[in-house]
Amino acid sequence: MEYHNPVLLMPSVDGLDIEPNGTYVDVTFGGGGHSREILRRLGPNGRLFAFDQDEDALANTISDSRFTLINQNFRHLKRFLRFYNVTAVDGILADLGVSSHQFDVASRGFSTRFEGGLDMRMSRRSELSAYHVVNDYDENQLRHIFSEYGELKNAPVITRQIIAARQKMPLKNTEELKAVLANLAPPHKINKVLAQVYQAIRIEVNQEIEVLREFLEQALDILKPGGRLSVISYHSLEDRLVKRFLKNGMFEGEPERDIYGHFTVPFKQVEKLIVPGAEEINANSRARSAKLRIGEKL
Repeated sequence: MEYHNPVLLMPSVDGLDIEPNGTYVDVTFGGGGHSREILRRLGPNGRLFAFDQDEDALANTISDSRFTLINQNFRHLKRFLRFYNVTAVDGILADLGVSSHQFDVASRGFSTRFEGGLDMRMSRRSELSAYHVVNDYDENQLRHIFSEYGELKNAPVITRQIIAARQKMPLKNTEELKAVLANLAPPHKINKVLAQVYQAIRIEVNQEIEVLREFLEQALDILKPGGRLSVISYHSLEDRLVKRFLKNGMFEGEPERDIYGHFTVPFKQVEKLIVPGAEEINANSRARSAKLRIGEKL
């Protein structure tokens, strides 16, 4: 199954500072690009566990005795590692957001480029789909997700147009949704607005913000001292959470101070923010918004 080259492949794996006999986790397996590079750097006694909730990713599994692919959401990181008697790891890598494969399959409904059903589920086992969000959510719920997850200033207008349209008949596919929203911006700006609307619905369908919070807290618990967390994010909501957590181990407020008045923090920052260069962006447009942050557990 074809997946594009992973974004920031080398810097994100370099950031793990891999010990050949260590235990590592790739929580967003996708096409397996990051996992293959991690395995290349592991010795015979190293271990790599990978997570992916999308059933399509199973087609890319790697035949290697050091590798285990777990078909689950990475919000269950600790639970499923415990099943394999793993309670501490040397490094964790996460490449957040939607895989290139998910964007490129029209029937998944993730992309504004194609006509497809209102789906947007990263796992087809999930009950909540984009269809339910668009057609069943009330005005307050829709306004909230467009404002919070899409960061759209005109969230009330978008909400009213969707509700008015669905009162006539349910919106069944991406083309119908795009038609309802076509007059929200001039032609040269409408794609950006649509991308923000799609992002908001997708985040709600997949509970991406809640999942990220749960994952980061569990990652801190299971990393060994000196272990590395390498996270690639693609929009400001994700990046803010990752940045704050790596800075002070919490999402809001400030960490506690020790008796000398110093903040007690769980990570030290490894390098500064890393972003793709022009060459990578030209080769893979998805890389344009990528941000890589790396922390080492203290």
